[in-house]
Order: sequence, then structure tokens, then C-alpha cells
Amino acid sequence: MWGIVPAAGRGSRIQPLAFSKELLPVGSRPHETGERPCAVSEYLVERMILGGATKICFVISPGKSDIMEYYGAAYGPADIAYMVQPRPVGLCDAIFRPAPLIAADEPVVVGLPDTVWFPADALATLPDDQLSFLLFPVERPELFDAVELDGADRVKEIRVKQSEVRSRWIWGAFKMPGRVFHELAALWRRPGRGDEYVGTLVNAWLAAGGRAVGIKAGTAYVDVGTVHGYRAAVGMLSDGISPEHMAPPLGLRIAGDRSSEARLP
Repeated sequence: MWGIVPAAGRGSRIQPLAFSKELLPVGSRPHETGERPCAVSEYLVERMILGGATKICFVISPGKSDIMEYYGAAYGPADIAYMVQPRPVGLCDAIFRPAPLIAADEPVVVGLPDTVWFPADALATLPDDQLSFLLFPVERPELFDAVELDGADRVKEIRVKQSEVRSRWIWGAFKMPGRVFHELAALWRRPGRGDEYVGTLVNAWLAAGGRAVGIKAGTAYVDVGTVHGYRAAVGMLSDGISPEHMAPPLGLRIAGDRSSEARLP
């Protein structure tokens, strides 16, 4: 299984930083040399591996070589690959950059590297054979991509940061077979599309006869891309969800080392 990590964004909401926002230290974890800070993107990578990913592709901008230096060629049992998004032209463009690597019969999972969510093993609840969204309840869904479901948990519509929403459930990650990944990529490449956001593209795919499901397995979600979100993530990790309840470290290999929405009740 491939995990795609779109990490080419500029992180303008939390700048200035002296490094890529995906390496922002959030919380800490045990290390063989003692406790060390944890980069925010590590939470997503570890969750992808817990969900079955054996290969991770970071999609980075030309100036984000520090991500390559941090992760190197592998993270625990997963191999790491890198693709470059030459210009910041949207999330869909970043997600479909690894298309040449993805086989039609291979599952793909996509997540956002500046988020922290629980439970850590929630991706394992998503099926391999259809497009499925991992959903989280939040207090202000209008700030995110709210997912509306029918009575059978099929996705009816995704409302992308709209003030009028009828669902408090937002997507935090999604999974699909490689065949669906390539169908979405082909739709996105059609003249007149080139969607910036996943939600608008999926809405068009659903209108054309596609099907997707929403899995309400998430319990806590924080967007760490703002100062407020960063504080919320630190608070969530230190108050109520301690490192003892997190996934065990997966053996990060670092080159040169070798060794905003808060939780709801």
C-alpha cells in the first residue's frame, strides 16, 4: 500500500519558520538515546504504517530538501520516496504527482502532514476496495471539508469550507484502490477541471456515478497549521491523550543521525 503525503505547501498560516512546517516539533516520544521532539508529520506517517502502508511518498516543493534530510530513505518498515511539485497549484495537483508509481490494484491512502488525530490505528477501519473517508467530529465544520452522508454512510457531498453545512463530520484522511485513484486523476486532468480541492473533484466524480463511503472512526482532530492549532495539538497530547496511548515509535532513520480544531468529548 502507498501512503501519499502532500507536503509542498508554504505554511503561510504559521510562518515565519526556519524549516518546513511538516517538521514543526509537536510533542515528544521515546528514542533510543532518550526522549526527543516529534515532527508533526511523523504522526501521519506512523498512522499510515499502522494502516498498512509499506511505501510512503512525500510530495514536496523544490525548496523543501530538509524533509528529505529528516526522513531519508525509510521510516521504520516503510520505504520513503519523494516527488516534486514545481509550483504550489493546489492539493489535487500534489496528490496526483505520484500517479506513475501507483498500480491499479494497489491501495492508496492520503493524509495531511500538518494534522494530529486519534485513534492512531483508525486508518485500518477503511476498506481497500472503494473510496472511503476517515471522518472526525468537530465543533466548527465550516472551517474544514464537511462530509454529508446518507443513511447508509455513503458520501452525498463534500462541502469545502462553506458556511452552510449540515454535518459536523469532516474528513481527515482517505483511502482508495489504485484503480479509483487513477479514475480521479483522469477526471482532474480533463479540460476545464484542474480542481484545487479534493472535495470539489470528488463531488464531480460522485455526480458521474462514483461511490464513496464515510467511516466515523475518528475521535480527535487538530489542524496544526495555525498558532491556535499548534497550541491545541500540544494541549491534546499532554492533556487526556498521553504518549503512553500513542503508537509505539517505528524506528525513524534520520540522515546524519542513523539512530484547528481541538478534541471533542
